[in-house]
Amino acid sequence: MNRIDRTFEALKKKDEKALVGFVTAGDPDMQASFDIIVSMCRAGIDVLELGIPFSDPTADGPVIQRSSARALEKRINLEAVLSMTGKLRKETAVPIILFSYYNPIHAYGNEKFYKDALDVGADGVLVVDLPPEESDEMTGTWPGSELALIRLIAPTTPLDRMRKITADARGFIYLVSKIGVTGSSGLKIESIGRLVDSLRSVTSLPVCVGFGISTTDDVAAVASVADGVVIGSAFERVIEDNLENKDLAAILAGQVRKYKEAMLF
Repeated sequence: MNRIDRTFEALKKKDEKALVGFVTAGDPDMQASFDIIVSMCRAGIDVLELGIPFSDPTADGPVIQRSSARALEKRINLEAVLSMTGKLRKETAVPIILFSYYNPIHAYGNEKFYKDALDVGADGVLVVDLPPEESDEMTGTWPGSELALIRLIAPTTPLDRMRKITADARGFIYLVSKIGVTGSSGLKIESIGRLVDSLRSVTSLPVCVGFGISTTDDVAAVASVADGVVIGSAFERVIEDNLENKDLAAILAGQVRKYKEAMLF
C-alpha cells in the first residue's frame, strides 16, 4: 500500500473527501513554487498534482497554459521537477502525482523516468495524452508497478470502456467533469453524480473529479458525489494574480483551507 492508498483509506475512515491540488512546478520561479507547494500541503492538500511544464498543453485552458509558459521561461524541465519532488518529499508526506504530457517523459526515457520518479519520492504519474491502447509503450519498459499510473475517464466514456480503462488502474480514477479544457465553466452535478455511479460499478478505486471546479460551492457540490475534488486552474489563477506578492504562499494556503472547509459535511 503506497501513500496514495493510505491517504484515501485514512480519509474514508474520517468520512472525508480528498482535495487534490494541481500546480505547475516552477511557476512563477523555482523557489517561489517550492514555497507555495509546501504551504499548500501544510494547509491541507491531500494529494499533490505537480505539473511538468510543456510547450503545448492541449488539454489545459489558458490559465494553466500561461503557467506552463512562465515556468518554461525559467528553463524548468522534467529533470528540474524531479529534483523539486525530492526536496518536497523531505517536507511533506502528501502523495505526489507527476502530471505530464507524454513527450517530456518519452524524451527523458521511460525506464529512467520510472526509476528516477520513485527514487525522489513520487507516488504516481498522470499522462494526459497517453490513451490505454498506447500506454504499454511507456509502462512496458517499467521494471515494476510501484509508480501508480492514474487513469483519466472522459464524460463521454461508455461503461464497457470504463471497465477496460480502470482494469489496470491504481491510486484513483480522475473523472473529467465535462467536455472541454481545464478552467472552463459549467458544472452539471447530477450528470457528474451519474458518471461517478457508473464508475463505481466497475472499479473500487476512489473517483476524483476535476475540470472547471473553482468556487467553494463547486467544491462542496462535487465532494457530495465523488471521493475527491481536483482543483488546478483556480490555484494557478491566484498565482497569476499575485506574481509579485511576497505573501503568495500564505494566500494559496488560505485558499486550500477554504476548499477543505467546503468539503466537510
